[in-house]
Amino acid sequence: MWFGNLIDIRELTSEKPAEDIYIRIHTSERGLNTIQKKKKLVIILVISSFSGILTLGLAIWFQFWKKRRMGTDQESKKENLELPLFDLPTIATATNNFSNTNKIGAGGFGSVYKGNLPEGVAVAVKRLSKNSAQGVQEFKNEAVLIAKLQHKNLVRLLGCCIQGEERILLYEYMPNKSLDYFIFDHNRRALLAWDKRCEIVMGIARGLLYLHQDSRFQIIHRDLKTSNILLDDHLNPKISDFGLARIFGENEMETRTKRIVGTYGYMSPEYVIDGHFSIKSDVFSFGVLLLEIVSGKKNRGFSHPDHHHNLLGHAWLLWEQNKALELMDACLEDSCVASQVLRCIQVGLLCVQNLPADRPAMSSVIFMLGNEGATLPQPKHPGFFTERSSVDTDTMSAKIELHSENAVTISMLKGR
Repeated sequence: MWFGNLIDIRELTSEKPAEDIYIRIHTSERGLNTIQKKKKLVIILVISSFSGILTLGLAIWFQFWKKRRMGTDQESKKENLELPLFDLPTIATATNNFSNTNKIGAGGFGSVYKGNLPEGVAVAVKRLSKNSAQGVQEFKNEAVLIAKLQHKNLVRLLGCCIQGEERILLYEYMPNKSLDYFIFDHNRRALLAWDKRCEIVMGIARGLLYLHQDSRFQIIHRDLKTSNILLDDHLNPKISDFGLARIFGENEMETRTKRIVGTYGYMSPEYVIDGHFSIKSDVFSFGVLLLEIVSGKKNRGFSHPDHHHNLLGHAWLLWEQNKALELMDACLEDSCVASQVLRCIQVGLLCVQNLPADRPAMSSVIFMLGNEGATLPQPKHPGFFTERSSVDTDTMSAKIELHSENAVTISMLKGR
């Protein structure tokens, strides 16, 4: 506040007396606030340091919580399998540390070993390899599915091991290996007389009917073949390998996939060509199995001097010429019943018809096989009834195999 006369301070000289000027300003603009500024800086530094420590602590806690939750999830998944859990050292001891002398099989999924548990129980140990074509999801699919299935014609799962990168399944041990071990071997095929082959066919049919109709879920196996039919002490059949299986919803009749996996020679035409699969896809595979059991020959790689059809085409040609009995395995001549052989061939041809709608359901298949008085419809031409050259056969085989996983291999376990 200035009370004197107005002056121009630029005109002040040493000759004129000095004047005192008083200016009122805000305290924040005065140099006297240095202490307060220092206090504020200290507060900011303290708060910043505290925030950094708090953030670091939260990050450490989050990592700990995440690991703990992952461990809990793993335990939850193990519980959801509803299976006994085995530790890796126990399995390694049972299989002599997975030695080659204990190996009884191998495939795209890994290897199978014979093992003996401490209780003296013999088991088949299926170990998923790190480079497996099956994958972890398929492993879980197989474990979850078989754990929920109970039927005398389905292989029984005894437990599993999920430890680190190890994925292992323990099955009941089948001393007589698989069906293809007998019917495609020149010497062992004679061990399966006609009556036993009929029992095996009916056992497979009942197991498949259970999957399609009588189990808690409707399940499509998708990889039914001779190597996936295991035989117990009494040569009773048990369906195995559920890695490719799919669960269908209550009202679901058919679904489609872009991922075609399975075994060439057993897959139905609609699945190979368009990716469509249903219970009728399994019926087609069963028909191939039935004709292979009767003939003792493989559908895949079948050759004949008079034509270039596969086994299905050969069976159809013989049926059309009323020479169906010529399809029968020669070693069965002394033990077979001709009418039963013809009935099996006719049912097999009904199952492998080209159109899914023409194929019977497994309940009808069992009825037709078990009742000689039943009247059977006439089959139509089978799927893939097209002659091909040997070059075309090799090319087709290689092409399918690029998209095929011949070992057990769900997408997700839900209805599609």
